[in-house]
Amino acid sequence: MIDKPSDPPVERRTHLREVVLKDAFIITQDGEIGCAVRNQHEHGAELRVAAGAKVPDNFRLRVPLDGATYRAEVRWRKGERLGIQIHGDFSLKIR
Repeated sequence: MIDKPSDPPVERRTHLREVVLKDAFIITQDGEIGCAVRNQHEHGAELRVAAGAKVPDNFRLRVPLDGATYRAEVRWRKGERLGIQIHGDFSLKIR
């Protein structure tokens, strides 16, 4: 089936995303990269990083507001946006 321009967008995501705005830090072997968590769900999140930031495929994500650090893997990249998968417990702590 082909979507017509007048049709509403079809949600293809398997997990409901919650819009958030949290400061966070990508922890690498070379140091920390500041970022913002823009939305999240129980298995991942979308991050915004500074233009030109060199983010490795695997890293730890420290979210001070959650009081936690998570193991993360980049699933997609688009400009200054990163989609990440969280390995382990990433319960929704939205404030």
